[in-house]
Amino acid sequence: MLTHAKPVAALTGALVLAASLTACGGSSAASDEKVVTVYSADGLKGEAGDGWYDKVFADFEKQTGIKVKYVEGGSGEMVQRALREKSNTQADVLVTLPPFIQQAGSKGLLQAYAPQGSDRVDGADKAPDGTWTSIVNNYFGFIHNKKELPTAPKSWEELLDATYKDRLQYSTPGVAGDGTAVLIKAMHDFGGREPAMEYLKKLQANNVGPSSSTSKLAPKVDKGELLVANGDVQMNFAQSKSMPNLGIWFPAKGDGKPTTFALPYAAGLVNKAPHAENGKKLLDFLLSEGAQREVSAVGGGFPARKDVKPTDANALALGKLLEGVEVFEPDWADIDENLTAYVDAWKSATGS
Repeated sequence: MLTHAKPVAALTGALVLAASLTACGGSSAASDEKVVTVYSADGLKGEAGDGWYDKVFADFEKQTGIKVKYVEGGSGEMVQRALREKSNTQADVLVTLPPFIQQAGSKGLLQAYAPQGSDRVDGADKAPDGTWTSIVNNYFGFIHNKKELPTAPKSWEELLDATYKDRLQYSTPGVAGDGTAVLIKAMHDFGGREPAMEYLKKLQANNVGPSSSTSKLAPKVDKGELLVANGDVQMNFAQSKSMPNLGIWFPAKGDGKPTTFALPYAAGLVNKAPHAENGKKLLDFLLSEGAQREVSAVGGGFPARKDVKPTDANALALGKLLEGVEVFEPDWADIDENLTAYVDAWKSATGS
């Protein structure tokens, strides 16, 4: 059963290899290279090169001379890739959303390292054993097309209406972090696995079908191909700058309050990382006060450090989005343990 989560995107899609990988599993020559390889869920890198990653990676390279090699995909996809490479590690830093960061930890993919500044991160947003720390806080949400659907739906039940047939889509649970979040929120809102699966079975009549990438759903909503899709606040807020028809909303159960939960981008140092020292430097940099101050202004997200309280226009707008929304805390230990069973139940219910 899912109980109550704490504030933390997105996670999706097709692999992006920003540069060829040359690191060879931990040799001394590799460890001397001025390079650090990051495997990350999508959402923090801008499509136009204007995202938080774009800014902080450029600043990091300028300050340290260490080049960042970047690989992007869905949260589950990145963990699976790192797992396949366990005997010949390629990544130095892994960034992914819950429950996949916990999964990475339980599979031995991460080593303990407390970045500078991690003492300013809330205890719920970092691993008790020091294997990961949130670097950007974020929340699960949905999006709608503001032009064709000016008023966002209020409830899950509204989405069963024939209006949404073939105009609704959510990313695949177990593959995409935000897709997995659909299951987590539904199980919370409907009061357990069985009622949630009963609902998702009905919703399948309107669902376009699977999508490994959450970020690719936003352009479809902006163009009006879809009326509604899932997402997360940081990613969709950043996308809305170039996609003016995107509106963010949070479904409620019936007449209840809208709910959400934290979906932080959490980062860990990969076990047997070929460039571990460079990975530590990057993690320190991502949690530095300067980088954290740009999380909202540049990335449209929420700082992970409690002592960083931005007052830029984005920060104020993001705060308003969450007004009146109940934030619950999932039982991440339960989800980590039972994720396969939950995804299997979803597949069975929806015929996916």
